Amino acid sequence: MCEIMTIIAACAFTVLYFVGRRRGQPSKAAFTAMLMFWGAALMWSVDCVAEKLSGEPLLDLSREDTILGFIIIGAGLLVYAALAVIDRQSRLRAG
Repeated sequence: MCEIMTIIAACAFTVLYFVGRRRGQPSKAAFTAMLMFWGAALMWSVDCVAEKLSGEPLLDLSREDTILGFIIIGAGLLVYAALAVIDRQSRLRAG
């Protein structure tokens, strides 16, 4: 389940970044969060394939895996929020 959740978060932050970039306001925080979630999705993809090769199901849809997914998403959102605040303060200081 955490694989599915990180892929959805990665897609959401990818859209957020490219919409902001298209408007002429690229966000370093969105870019960083996008890369973090794509990295997590890649990591979980490798883990899912390794589990499948060892005879387990491809996706783990257990309660514990869902909780882990929420922890990953929450941590990523906290990092994004902190970076967004720092980015906004640096833009205000610059002019």
